[in-house]
Amino acid sequence: MKALVCVKRVIDYNVKPRVKADGSGVDLANVKMSMNPFDEIAVEEAIRLKEKGVVSEIVAVSVGVAKSQETLRTALAMGADRAVLVQVEDGTEVEPLAVAKIIKGIADEEQPALIITGKQAIDDDSNQVGQMVAALLGRPQGTFANEVSVEGDAVVVKREIDGGLQTVKLALPAVVTTDLRLNEPRYASLPNIMKAKSKPLATKSPADYGVDIAPRLKTLKVSEPPVRSAGIKVPDVDTLVAKLKEMGVA
Repeated sequence: MKALVCVKRVIDYNVKPRVKADGSGVDLANVKMSMNPFDEIAVEEAIRLKEKGVVSEIVAVSVGVAKSQETLRTALAMGADRAVLVQVEDGTEVEPLAVAKIIKGIADEEQPALIITGKQAIDDDSNQVGQMVAALLGRPQGTFANEVSVEGDAVVVKREIDGGLQTVKLALPAVVTTDLRLNEPRYASLPNIMKAKSKPLATKSPADYGVDIAPRLKTLKVSEPPVRSAGIKVPDVDTLVAKLKEMGVA
């Protein structure tokens, strides 16, 4: 069984983003980039399924600039077998629907039984690509996965929902999006990092899949959140209650 894993290059989660002075977007100059944390979990889950003998091949896929090769090499070092980069020009923002259409094109070529991706990317928090891929392919989907197991020709996904956990059984081929508590991604060892340099990495373009990536949305302004105001001290509970009522929260 082949698994297709989608990864994205984003600002490292330890870095505090800075907004450009003109408010046109986030400043990416000299900022550390890394693999989207939810996508790391997706890669780890595919590797664990391979270690169980369920998955025979893992193909890592990314849509992004040339430097996204570094992100794909990380996935290869973790344990993916080969990678595909659909390269776009620097500064190009590809919207979720365009990404989903490209992944559909790759899936049509590769015919994976399982597509695994993070539930969302931490740069735009769209939480759309996995669901759109499932819709475009007409495949069942298990989103916000907390636990994944393959049983014959089906995949059982325990999902995180508002009321707790929901378990669904999906006929393969299917699409799964991963949540934080699914697993703990491994660190790539030095020998595997060296081996990853020789693993196949194909470079494609959106045109190869007949996808127009021209933006349909326009960002008007990006701004910092308001600075949190300082708190005040009150002498007793009665004053606290009065203050809360004054603020309209009690």
